[in-house]
Amino acid sequence: MSSWRALLLRIGDKCPEYGGSVDYKEHIDACFGMLWREFEHSKDEIFDLLLDCAEQLPQKIPFYGVLVGLINLENEDFAKGIVDAAHSRLQDALYAGNCNRIRIFLRFFTALMCSNVILPGSIIETYEALLSSAATTLDEDTGNPSWQSRADFYVSCILSSLPWGGAELVEQVPEEFERVMVGIQSYLSIRVHSDDTGLTIFESHDESSLEKKDFLEDLWDRIQALSSDGWKAESVPRPHLSFESQLVDGTSHALSPIICPEQPQVSSSRSAASIEKEKHEAMLKYPQRLCRLDIFPPSKAENMQPIDRFVVEEYLLDVLLFFNGCRKECASFMVGLPVPFRYEYLMAETIFSQLLLLPHAPFKPLYYTLVIIDLCKALPGAFPAVVIGAVRALFDRIADMDMECRTRLILWFSHHLSNFQNIWPWEEWAHVTDLPKWAPQRVFVQEVLEREIRLSYWDKIKQSIENAPALEELLPPKGEPSFKYITEDDRENTVGHTLSAEFSNMVRARKTVQQLISWAEESIIQAHGHKVAVEVIIQTLLDIGSKSFTHLITVLERYGQIIAKLCPDHDSQVLLIDEISTFWKNNTQMTAITIDRMMGYRLISNLAIVSWVFSPSNIDQFHLSDISWEILRNAINKTYNRIADLRKEILSLQKGLSLAEEASIKAQKELEAAESKLVIVDGQPAPAENPGRLKRLKGYAGKAKDEEISLRESLETKEALLVRALKENKALFLSLYKRFGEVLTERLPPVSADGKLPNLRSGHVDVMAVDLEEPAAMDDDHDNGKNDNRQSIEWQNC
Repeated sequence: MSSWRALLLRIGDKCPEYGGSVDYKEHIDACFGMLWREFEHSKDEIFDLLLDCAEQLPQKIPFYGVLVGLINLENEDFAKGIVDAAHSRLQDALYAGNCNRIRIFLRFFTALMCSNVILPGSIIETYEALLSSAATTLDEDTGNPSWQSRADFYVSCILSSLPWGGAELVEQVPEEFERVMVGIQSYLSIRVHSDDTGLTIFESHDESSLEKKDFLEDLWDRIQALSSDGWKAESVPRPHLSFESQLVDGTSHALSPIICPEQPQVSSSRSAASIEKEKHEAMLKYPQRLCRLDIFPPSKAENMQPIDRFVVEEYLLDVLLFFNGCRKECASFMVGLPVPFRYEYLMAETIFSQLLLLPHAPFKPLYYTLVIIDLCKALPGAFPAVVIGAVRALFDRIADMDMECRTRLILWFSHHLSNFQNIWPWEEWAHVTDLPKWAPQRVFVQEVLEREIRLSYWDKIKQSIENAPALEELLPPKGEPSFKYITEDDRENTVGHTLSAEFSNMVRARKTVQQLISWAEESIIQAHGHKVAVEVIIQTLLDIGSKSFTHLITVLERYGQIIAKLCPDHDSQVLLIDEISTFWKNNTQMTAITIDRMMGYRLISNLAIVSWVFSPSNIDQFHLSDISWEILRNAINKTYNRIADLRKEILSLQKGLSLAEEASIKAQKELEAAESKLVIVDGQPAPAENPGRLKRLKGYAGKAKDEEISLRESLETKEALLVRALKENKALFLSLYKRFGEVLTERLPPVSADGKLPNLRSGHVDVMAVDLEEPAAMDDDHDNGKNDNRQSIEWQNC
């Protein structure tokens, strides 16, 4: 990488490129000097990289704004080109609904205004265009209130850009800026308060929480506080002030007006369901970026102003967004934000807020796991202790945490521990063994230990809790298979033992699948019935495939036809799942993997999985173990992934078919043109083209036509498979909702005559079946048996 590129990328960092200095003025002087020396030779490359850096390193936008301002003093056309290109990207983002690009380029324009590259009036015009679109959206007559999410987003973009240029706007165009602020206040007075209680991480028992400010209202309050404080935000670098005497001589450029896309037309015959569906679509396209998670008490969190918290959150979210494929670079930029105060606690809260964000995290949970690991290694003296504090705080509130978030936290924590030698002060949580078996804290510890074993070994995890021997009762059994027909000298052999041994010998003798099916029908089904046949054959095949995952796949591929013949219908497939569960009762991981693989080979249907999950024996375990939910999640995900894969394949085939049709038409035209060329030979018309070329053209035309026909047939097949997959998906969710509704209906008390919902936490409602030997009061769910005698610990190898 050339030196000017390295300086541009690393500007504002304490890095070797800048000699470890943190003086922003020196950074900008050095970077500008190098850029200007290379300007004539690398003008286009500098142009492109500057724009890309402003978009993908938005925490450094003030530095890039000053660089453009300094170049503007020497070359106005270059700066005008930057402004026009950024405007074009913003306009494209508005039409495409690219939320991140809209927000970032609005911030970039504000920073360019501070460096005297853009006229302040142009920024005001851009704000007013967004504000006008937002207000129009909420108008009942001319707008579409269902798209309030987009209107809220536009207003939030205006507000979020003000920490970077509010002071300059107040100073240079005070009346126009005040008009914008009044317009925002008017918008806030007519919008509907956003209340997504269904997507909150923690359940609140305080009725006043229903009146809690939503994200936009909270941001407005923070901007109001910033305005009262003279627009001073410590978290926003203001390097343009060091170059003010130079930048003032630059030419300010006008921004072209932006055009906001129109919202979808409102139909007069819309039903309530269609309105809610449209609202949901708008929220998916313009989602709330952050669900703020307050893990630490105010006394522990960094002492920062409300606006500084917002700005640092924006920095962290941007780094997570643009470096999601580069975990080490992500951690490096997260610890080197251009702020003058410490923010480890806020960094942990922001990462966990994304990991636990509902309905789903922006990126795969593994990404956040790796980033946290790298942050622990980058800040070994600070961040591990912060993560430990976060785990303890979340553990204390686990009873109020959403179930999906609990599962994600379990998966993250077990994976994290596996990267730090499974070290944790388990003695702090030894008290959970005194809690009921369904107590959230007890289940959390139990599931974490079980997941750790999946990532390690049973003996190693047992050793890791030697300081808390009471927790050994929460360890799952060693993951050995439980084969019904194992032969032992002191054990009486049954008919099943004999049949299993005979079947096993036939498999090892490499008998054909048809021979094995015929033997099963004659020797087992006719003599002992279908149920015995399923038990013997499934147990034996699972035993043969139990040595490793590879053995399992080999068995399923080689003898899947036998399983399909034995279990063709719904009831027999439920029986098949039951046999898998029995065989792997000591290993939940293999239970889930085997069922998942069998569903992949279409030996088990998703409806059979739902029926098995909601069988009475499993319902009693819903609140004690995650295995049923894991199997159900896998089934739902696999069903959805089939649809997604088929849609991608269909799209690819449609593009291929279009190209094939064009190629076929072209080849046919060339053939016809060649055949139409005639010459007179001996008074008779004859082909003018060489016979060899005509033969080649006929071959090309025939091949192109065959390719078109083949692609068309493949497309029709895939479309038929998609129709079937969509039907399966619909049937799955109907069955799931029905079964889940039945479980709730059987256990929930009825609503009172006056319409009041029962208090399920009063301790008088038997919501789920509970072990009779355990305390029956549901209040124990919140009695976490807190132990304040906590020892400080740091993970090793940080």
